Amino acid sequence: MATKTQNLNDEDIEDECLCSETTTTCSILLDLEETQYLALNRPNGYLTGESRIERAWSHWKKIGEPKRIVAPMVDNSELPFRLLCRNYGADAAYTPMLHSRLFTEDEKYRSMEFTTCKEDRPLFVQFCANNPDILLEAARKVEPYCDYVDINFGCPQRIAKRGNYGAFLMDNLFLVKSLVEKLANNLSVPVSCKIRIFPNLQDTLSYAKMLEDAGCSLLAVHGRTRDEKDGKKFRANWEAIKAVRNAVRIPVLANGNIRHTDDIHSCLEKTGADGVLSAEPLLENPALFAGYQTAEWGLGSAGLKEDGKLDQAELLIEYLQFCERYPVPWRIIRSHVHKLLGEWFKIQPSVREDLNKQYKLTFEFLYDIVNRLRELGVRIPLYVKDTQEAISAI
Repeated sequence: MATKTQNLNDEDIEDECLCSETTTTCSILLDLEETQYLALNRPNGYLTGESRIERAWSHWKKIGEPKRIVAPMVDNSELPFRLLCRNYGADAAYTPMLHSRLFTEDEKYRSMEFTTCKEDRPLFVQFCANNPDILLEAARKVEPYCDYVDINFGCPQRIAKRGNYGAFLMDNLFLVKSLVEKLANNLSVPVSCKIRIFPNLQDTLSYAKMLEDAGCSLLAVHGRTRDEKDGKKFRANWEAIKAVRNAVRIPVLANGNIRHTDDIHSCLEKTGADGVLSAEPLLENPALFAGYQTAEWGLGSAGLKEDGKLDQAELLIEYLQFCERYPVPWRIIRSHVHKLLGEWFKIQPSVREDLNKQYKLTFEFLYDIVNRLRELGVRIPLYVKDTQEAISAI
């Protein structure tokens, strides 16, 4: 994650401002029972071999074996969006990737980038890191508020290369192992890892086994290589995920090609994974896990019908209501508005232009955007199956 620039222009400052001056509802909530739990439970370091595997599965079952999970997305999987997705079928969620050094050093960064609440569970808190001691310091700050501390070994972006983290640590497996061991031996909460695959399958399997041996309790596998950044251009390799699932003994999550409900069923069946992650498709359709499909996938599909109640504008309204309760920077809200109403703006581009011209956003203005689109006759329905049996079977 990039550090904040020192010289922000006025527009950047506005976008960095929280959408409400009242931030008390955004504070991290620590439950007394959880505090006592952490005090009484020993770090994972005393466990070895079979005991670690047993504990990995015991914890996974304790949190309900979540099947449909919101993937980590920088500036997009923040608390209000996670809560919206949870309202529509998500069983668990990741935070956005947090920079471990900034998280330990900068109180403002911590307060703005990591917020949660009691309804926000099960929760994976994800960090990028390249220093085991700094990572542990950061992890200890969130340990009471999450179900897994996750290490990002999957980010393929240029900034990750410059910062020496994410998928670029695949070139330094000794450091990867030391990061996992540091957390696994010193935290009470389990450690999870999110990875990408190597071009060579055997390298991927060796990598996964090494992470398991180092103390990883759950592995999320993105079925693309580090160089396959474009998810629309490169299909995720479910066969590689299946091979990893068969090679390790800890829970495995599949990431890639989860665009609608049928993909969930197909992926679980073909990979044998214990759950699936979805990222970009959720930004356009946060109700994906509840069985809703956008026009791209719903039109012409057998067994689907238009939903008369829910569409993306309604989802946006619900998201904005969460933002009023749990403030986030306006730049994040602006991004979600464009993602959710992108197809609507194509029909009425003048409304999008007005949004782009708006220097200071307000909730009143954003609610009015929805009303204007409605008055102009814009409505793009979501689609649902005639029966929800497939959903309940997951």
